[in-house]
Amino acid sequence: MKIYVGNLPEEVKTEELQAEFAAFGKVDSVSIITDRYSGRSKGFAFVEMPSTSEGQAAMSGLNGKSIGEGHYR
Repeated sequence: MKIYVGNLPEEVKTEELQAEFAAFGKVDSVSIITDRYSGRSKGFAFVEMPSTSEGQAAMSGLNGKSIGEGHYR
């Protein structure tokens, strides 16, 4: 299951997202989307989890939760 994670502050690192989602199950990958020219985060990411039920649990558990200055959506 590929999960869109939006409204992330620029300073959030892959490892932080991995840890947050790993609390709900196995995480296959985390991809923070960056600007091609500046390399800066665009404020969103994709997290891939193999289990749909674990992905749904992560979305429910993390929806609205703050990390840094931003909030998951």
